[in-house]
Amino acid sequence: MHHPKTPARLIAAAAAALVLITGCGSTTDPAKPADPVAAQQTSGFDAATRDDEEFNRTFRHEFADVDGVRMHYVTGGSGPALVLLHGWPQTWFEWRAIMPALAERYTVYALDLPGLGDSTGSPPSYDKATLARYVHTLVAEQLGLRDARVVGHDLGAAVAFQYAVQFPRDITKLGYLDLPLPGPAVSGAQYRNMSWHIAFHTQRQVPEAVVGDDVREYLSLFYPQVAFGGTAFGGSGAASPFTDAEIDEYTRTYRRPEVLHGGFELYRTLDQDVAANIAASPITTPTLVLTAAGLVDSTMATLAPRIATVTRAVDVPRAGHWLAEENPKFVTDELLAFLGS
Repeated sequence: MHHPKTPARLIAAAAAALVLITGCGSTTDPAKPADPVAAQQTSGFDAATRDDEEFNRTFRHEFADVDGVRMHYVTGGSGPALVLLHGWPQTWFEWRAIMPALAERYTVYALDLPGLGDSTGSPPSYDKATLARYVHTLVAEQLGLRDARVVGHDLGAAVAFQYAVQFPRDITKLGYLDLPLPGPAVSGAQYRNMSWHIAFHTQRQVPEAVVGDDVREYLSLFYPQVAFGGTAFGGSGAASPFTDAEIDEYTRTYRRPEVLHGGFELYRTLDQDVAANIAASPITTPTLVLTAAGLVDSTMATLAPRIATVTRAVDVPRAGHWLAEENPKFVTDELLAFLGS
C-alpha cells in the first residue's frame, strides 16, 4: 500500500488495464499449471514446510470452520496468545522467519485471512470489519483466546485495527505494521490516488484478467518495487527480498482464481473500510507502530485520529514494505520488547 513508480512491464499491465476498464466482461483462468514447478506449487497447504524438520518440531498446520469459511492457520510455541495477520500479496508465510523467536515466549497463531492463502470459501465481504469478525470468531470463540495480542501487516493491519475497534476486551496489545489507515484522515479517493496499484486493484474484473495470465511474474515484479531502495520509495531499484522458493509459495495460493480474486477484493472494499474507520471510536489498546524506513511520520498522521495509545512508533532501518523479511531481527526485537512490556 505505497506509492510505486512502476517498472516497464507493470506499466504495460496497468496501461492494458486502463484500456480494459470499460467493457471487460470476462476473466482468464490461471488454475491449470502445465509445468512441473507450477504443479509442485499446487501440491498443498504444507508444501513449504513439510520437509522442514526444525519448523515442524514447533509448529503445525490447523483448520477451523468459521461461518462457511475453512480457515487455515499455523500454530506453535508456548505462553500467551499472539495472532499474526498477513497482508497482500502474502499469506501466513510472511511471518515464517520470525515465528520461531516469537514462539519461545508466545503461542503463535499465524492465520490465512478468510478466502486467502490456504483458507477456502469466501466471506460475504472483504471489508476489514467483516474479516476482523471472522478472525475473532476463530480466535476468541473457537480457540477461547480472549486476551490475544494481535499483530497485522499491510491490509492485515487494517483487520487488526478493526479487531481492536469491535472487540476491545479480547485484545491486550496491537501491533500495526506499515499501512496508512483509510479514513478519517484519508478519503477513499485520496487513498486510490496514492498508487497505481491501488487504483488498478480496485477495478472490477480487470486485474484478474490481466494478472491471471502470469500470477508469478506479476508478484515477482511487485515485490522489489516496495522493497528498501525500490522505485516506490524513489530509489533506483532493488532486488527482491524473496527467494524463488518464497515467491513460488505465494504463487501457489494466489494462482488459484478464487484467491487471486479475494486479494483484489481487499482493495475493492476501500470505501467500506473508510466508512467503518470514520464511524469507529478511537481505540485505547496499547499499540506499536512499525513502518518502512522514512514513513513513520506520514503513517502516524493517518493513525492519530483513531489510535489514542501508541506506545511506540518507529520506522524499520533499511526496510521497505516487507518489514519482517528485510530486517527480521529489528522487527522481532521490537515486537518482543513491546509485547513483554
